[in-house]
Amino acid sequence: MDEIKYNPNVDYGTPGSQSTKQVTLTVDDRQITVPDGVSIMHAAAVAGVMVPKLCATDSLEPFGSCRLCLVEIEGRRGYPASCTTPVAEGLVVHTQTPKLADIRRGTMELYISDHPLDCLTCATNGDCELQDMAGAVGLREVRYGYDGENHLKAAKDESNPYFTFDPSKCIVCSRCVRACEETQGTFALTISGRGFESKVSAGNKDFMDSECVSCGACVQACPTATLIEKTIIEAGTPEHSVTTTCAYCGVGCSFDAEMKGEEVVRMTPSKHGGANHGHSCVKGRFAWGYATHKDRITTPMIRKSINDPWQQVGWDEAINYAAGELTRIQKQYGKDAIGGITSSRCTNEEVYVTQKLIRAVFGVNNVDTCARVCHSPTGYGLKQTLGESAGTQTFDSVMYSDVIFIIGANPTDGHPVFASQMKRRLRAGAKLIIADPREIDLVANSPHIRADYHLKLRPGTNVALISALAHVIVTEGLVQEDFVKARCEWDSFVAWRDFVAKPENSPEALADELGIKAEDIRAAARLYATGGDAAIYYGLGVTEHSQGSTTVMGIANLAMATANIGREGVGVNPLRGQNNVQGSCDMGSMPHEFPGYRHVSDDATRALFESAWGRPLSNEPGLRIPNMLDQAAEGSFKALYCVGEDIVQSDPDTQHVTHALKNMECVIVQDLFLNETAMYAHVFFPGASFLEKSGTFTNAERRISPVRRVMKPKNGYEDWEVTAKLSGALGYPMNYKHASEIMDEIAHLTPTFKGVSFKKLDEIGSIQWPCNDEHPNGTPIMHIDEFVRGKGKFFITQYVPTTEKVNAKFPLILTTGRILSQYNVGAQTRRTKNTAWHPEDVLEIHPHDAEDRGIKQGDWVGIVSRAGQTVLRAKITERVQAGVVYTTFHHPESGANVITTDNSDWATNCPEYKVTAVQVSRVNQLSDWQKHYKTFSEAQIAFAGSKAEAVKG
Repeated sequence: MDEIKYNPNVDYGTPGSQSTKQVTLTVDDRQITVPDGVSIMHAAAVAGVMVPKLCATDSLEPFGSCRLCLVEIEGRRGYPASCTTPVAEGLVVHTQTPKLADIRRGTMELYISDHPLDCLTCATNGDCELQDMAGAVGLREVRYGYDGENHLKAAKDESNPYFTFDPSKCIVCSRCVRACEETQGTFALTISGRGFESKVSAGNKDFMDSECVSCGACVQACPTATLIEKTIIEAGTPEHSVTTTCAYCGVGCSFDAEMKGEEVVRMTPSKHGGANHGHSCVKGRFAWGYATHKDRITTPMIRKSINDPWQQVGWDEAINYAAGELTRIQKQYGKDAIGGITSSRCTNEEVYVTQKLIRAVFGVNNVDTCARVCHSPTGYGLKQTLGESAGTQTFDSVMYSDVIFIIGANPTDGHPVFASQMKRRLRAGAKLIIADPREIDLVANSPHIRADYHLKLRPGTNVALISALAHVIVTEGLVQEDFVKARCEWDSFVAWRDFVAKPENSPEALADELGIKAEDIRAAARLYATGGDAAIYYGLGVTEHSQGSTTVMGIANLAMATANIGREGVGVNPLRGQNNVQGSCDMGSMPHEFPGYRHVSDDATRALFESAWGRPLSNEPGLRIPNMLDQAAEGSFKALYCVGEDIVQSDPDTQHVTHALKNMECVIVQDLFLNETAMYAHVFFPGASFLEKSGTFTNAERRISPVRRVMKPKNGYEDWEVTAKLSGALGYPMNYKHASEIMDEIAHLTPTFKGVSFKKLDEIGSIQWPCNDEHPNGTPIMHIDEFVRGKGKFFITQYVPTTEKVNAKFPLILTTGRILSQYNVGAQTRRTKNTAWHPEDVLEIHPHDAEDRGIKQGDWVGIVSRAGQTVLRAKITERVQAGVVYTTFHHPESGANVITTDNSDWATNCPEYKVTAVQVSRVNQLSDWQKHYKTFSEAQIAFAGSKAEAVKG
């Protein structure tokens, strides 16, 4: 049989089937062969026969409530629902008969009799399934009057900032309820009442006060105007769409930007997105308004001193001024006095061009990226052990996992679309181990999910926990030695085995240090090693430590020792924070590596790039961000080109960062908004949003996805074009005509990207690298037959306690994280209605610690560390353990990084954000830093004119 070709624009009514068994049946005299397990409705749609339906959609399991999809089957009595009736060999099905037409019209009459007849003025006119089905069944009039009892005067719920709930238009098909359960996994919606009293309920609350997380799954599923985006009500239905990739987290969801001219009126998750399969979160689905926010700076600006007002100038003047300053500084202070920072918010192509400018034109390797402050230990640790600086699996692989081990990650807040997929697997029976100092939502707030073990370790003790787990696996004979002998360096394994078997690495020896009972550690280790296919997922709670690289290597050790790598359902899976953290590293943003993770000292690699770029390149690793800042503070580093990154807000020890920036003579910031770093800039290049550019992002599963321009750049140029103009002004023309030409160059010079092109992405949607002659359509699962480095290598992971210790002066440990509604430094999400959920950063504190300090809910509290102090509002909660406090860093005036120290990972300088010793006390005024910030930022924004307003705390 020929492979069934599915049309992405067709709703097949019910999901497909993975069965390899084929079934042949006849539908309306058409013979068709389909996989066993699909419904008659699905089979009919494959044959081109669209059975009328309202409660059915192929993103949800069949339900069979609307009674529109009835069919006749020869040899069977009655009129079964085609959505809930599976195919069978030899069935003869009729979907269009006089009796079926009569039944369907009668059913539709009942729906319409309790529905407002306002189609001409309804926001979904022409885009309404109820309207479509009324036409499909031939309904022309309704015999029933409107004098009887009905729901036409039911009040709307306008509480959610992004969508409206109008129960007068609800047909109680349950699609929204099922989407909330099956797709999102929040279970916020129910059908309350029976019969005529049945209605959709958000727990008898309005949507804003309910458990709803505003993912949009209910809106997506609704067949009428009951649940509808407010942008559609305001702007009308879209006229065309362009598929692109979300610019928020590392999941990399595909979206259809639905447009009217150059105005986005809706972002709809693409059903065929390789990472999201038609799902979304509140950020990607709704929080795109920042792209047209009034705070956008769209005109270049320059100034001699950061104490001067900004002057708006044309592009040529701004570019030439920046080029002149860079040239002057290198001539005066030497070529190493300048460098640049790339961004994980930018496309692969933009990052590539930026690092090319720094290496080939500046003549130095002083290039670094924001991945330094989040996942650089992933790159180092996985490169050392497995041979490749990336995760091993697809997101879909989790659906084959028997055991899921999450350490230092909060997927429901940081990677919500993947978290929904993970929750589906957990509800289906997978076991769950969580290692986190705090009760994340998967522990505290996920219906029908229970963590088998929550290892509530103390911040900073990750390596000790990994050692204790390894001790159990080794000493209890749980190592898969056949796998180790075949796939790994035996000598390295023996050394590691002997090390972790030492008594000092036992759960009993480390229990007090960890704050976890030894028996819980042992039980969790046994479950991971013997519970079936086991996958590890980790995040910044692993990497942002002084031993971040050590923990990553320890995680890889566990996976290799238990043979949990190289197939579906297992692996080592870093959950990347920003949309292109993986890609920015792939593209050579680190000072010691060219694109493709090849060291600058490698003569053959350097010769390849010198030949392509036509310039001699340095063989010495350049400066990392901390080194640049240190040298700037000392006076020898003088100029910085910072593209799409806000180091003042995102890097540790804010006062050190600002001191370093003040010492520089030329800081060039390229961004959408006048961010915190731009306050210290001399040149501002306005950037382009993801809606205004073409390129690619690479997500946490190595999936390269297309970013497609849907509107003209409001600043006049895509970001790579600005960098190319600067390069030209410095005497090195970059003659690219389109971002696709940059990707062609990347593919030519980077082995793992050899087979990648815009043309291929247009054909197959997305590609997971490596993509080359051996794997022309990409590599979903890594290390199947052998590791990239050949044999896997075990590393001894000695636990070294952090130097950041509590004492009488600083008795609490501060750790940080993210929240669902906000993103990173908040520059984007704070300029959307997402602030309705998180208007300010707060400090979570345990009731015992609050009581000891006389702190009540909502009090202002001062947080003091060795590095600085700030003030936040207190939130008293048992989600943090006693002795630990927690905050987010989405609002710049919160000053979370004013109090973080300069401690960092031993191998990569990734900051130790997760462990800061602090004291907390009640206060009644802002900290000195916040007062200075408020005054300075308001003055800076005033300099920029009317294009921006201060964000008030």
